[in-house]
Amino acid sequence: MEDILVNKVANSKLQTINLEELYPAAEIVSFDLKNYLFQGLILKEKDFRKALKEHDWDQYQGKILCVYCSTDAIIPVWAYMLVSSYAAQITETIYTGSVDQYLVSYYDNRLADLDLSKYNDGLVVIKGCSNKPVPPSAYAKITALLKPYVKSLMYGEPCSTVPIFKQKR
Repeated sequence: MEDILVNKVANSKLQTINLEELYPAAEIVSFDLKNYLFQGLILKEKDFRKALKEHDWDQYQGKILCVYCSTDAIIPVWAYMLVSSYAAQITETIYTGSVDQYLVSYYDNRLADLDLSKYNDGLVVIKGCSNKPVPPSAYAKITALLKPYVKSLMYGEPCSTVPIFKQKR
């Protein structure tokens, strides 16, 4: 008599959400204003305007541009506006802040737009390992959003999960 292997995961009612699938398709790049500061402290308008005029903006074609300053210098608002005036017609998106901050904001918006009713009374696994830097805040947000809908929420892979919560109904 032959033993038949049964894939219990494939036959289960588990629904998997992979947050990595929501990751932006366009490449995300940084524009650090630190590189334009005089003595690492001050942004001189005349020099900054000249540097922006000479900058190769085409390198950001179709990309998500995150404009930020990695030092504690005080950057005037007009500096972000100037960068945006050069990059607006080239980039897919311009964001004021770091790549990490952009991803938090991006996932916040994407998750808020999801129709979660399809998970009503479901057994849901939020996929764990990813190859892209999905921010921890996205996992926290999807948990809060799903809680009113699902019977059970788990984290990890369908074959090895960590229980997050179970509804008591």
